[in-house]
Amino acid sequence: MSGYTVLLLTFGLFPALYAVFLAFTKNGAFAGVDNFVKVFNDYRFWPAVQHVAIYIVFWLASLLIFVVLLALLVHGIRYRVASSSVRFLYYIPGALAGASSVMLWLFLLDPTVSPVSGILRAFGFETFTQVVSIDNLPIVFTLIAFWAGAGGWIVIMYGALNNISDEIMEAARIDGAGPIASAWYIQIPLMRKWISYMAVMSLAAGTQLFVEPRVLSQASKGVVPQDYSLNQLAYLYAFKQSDFNGSAAISLLLLLVAVGLSALFVFRGGLFERD
Repeated sequence: MSGYTVLLLTFGLFPALYAVFLAFTKNGAFAGVDNFVKVFNDYRFWPAVQHVAIYIVFWLASLLIFVVLLALLVHGIRYRVASSSVRFLYYIPGALAGASSVMLWLFLLDPTVSPVSGILRAFGFETFTQVVSIDNLPIVFTLIAFWAGAGGWIVIMYGALNNISDEIMEAARIDGAGPIASAWYIQIPLMRKWISYMAVMSLAAGTQLFVEPRVLSQASKGVVPQDYSLNQLAYLYAFKQSDFNGSAAISLLLLLVAVGLSALFVFRGGLFERD
């Protein structure tokens, strides 16, 4: 574990501690909560909070509902070749890097070139800028993130379903439980820890929203603002305003919110409880 520990300290713990130092100082002197007050008073901060919060709600809801449902459906396929093929197809999008995934979606979201232009026009979208308007972005980002990341979680949930004892499922069938009742009363409760783990990891990733709005901002020529997400705002503070203290304050706020929500999922989901 020594190699991992060195990397964790170098690229994880030490930068985090340095960010805490920057958040509470200015020009090397202790500044109390001045950096946080400055960030709170920034007219861009609260809209960015709202954007990220709405996106996380859509993102987590799509995962908790559709990933579990698709995993149950794949697990119910009795033919091994068919099941393996479906899992492989689900996993393919996850092999693309985030920026590559967004570039692909740039074509899908443009009604003039998209292979699903008929669907876009059915919803009243005639141009790319109409599709990526501010009101539509939470759903757009959810679709991109789900397409890229859901496949890996489906495979993980499939593995969790395989860990459920055949004797338990056989007893449920003998008692007259059908597929829906078995899923609701047996499989999903026994997957609770894995679902909580998925929620924690996805929440951490969701709060770091950056690549998708940045690429769409460049592609839409400013229709998507450069300060749409908190990570983008922190980037602007650091590299456009040369205010690393304010950037660190935003990063620390993101960390605290993510840790608090993650703790809720951990304790409510019984992630560390013994069976």
